[in-house]
Amino acid sequence: MHFLEYFYTKSLKYDLINKFFYKNINELPKLKKIILNFGCKTTEIKQLAASSLALELITKQKGILTTTKHSNIFLKIRKGNPIGCKISLQKASMFNFLEKTLIKTFPKTKNFNGLTFTKKTKKNAYSYQIQDNFSFSELEKHYYLFYNLSKLDITIVTNTKVKEETIFLLKSLQLPLKKKKD
Repeated sequence: MHFLEYFYTKSLKYDLINKFFYKNINELPKLKKIILNFGCKTTEIKQLAASSLALELITKQKGILTTTKHSNIFLKIRKGNPIGCKISLQKASMFNFLEKTLIKTFPKTKNFNGLTFTKKTKKNAYSYQIQDNFSFSELEKHYYLFYNLSKLDITIVTNTKVKEETIFLLKSLQLPLKKKKD
C-alpha cells in the first residue's frame, strides 16, 4: 500500500467524517483518477510523438492520441486529426504520480508560488498546468527531444459532491493550494 493511500485510509477518512458529517461510509470522497494531457497546437507528427514519449517516460504507461471532433478552419485542422495525447492514471500509479509531483516536481519548478483555485473550479475535479516540463527528471536527460513541448495539463478527479470537500481533500494530501486574490 502506498503511503498516501495509507494516510487516506488511516487518517484522512476520520478527518472527513468529523468535518462534513456523512451518513454512509460510501459517501466519503476519494481520488478517482488523474488525467495527464499534452495538447498540441499543430498536427505535426514529430511533436505528437515527442509528447506521447514524454508522457510514457513520466508515467511508465502508454498514452493514447486524442483526435478532433470538429474541423477548425482557422487552425487548419480537419475532423479526426490527432491533436494531442493523454493518459489516465488510477489506483497505485495515481498515487505514485502524485508523490512524484509533490516531492520532486514542485520543488524543482522555478518561481513556484502554489496552485490557485478560483470560483470556476469544478466541484469534483481540479485542473492545473505545469509550466516547466523539465522539472520532471526523466525529461531533463533528453532535452533535445522535448525542448518544444507544450504545457502539461493535469486534472485530478474525485467523487465529491461539494467544492469545499474537494479543496479539503486536496489540501489534506499536501497539494500546495492557495486562494486566488480577486
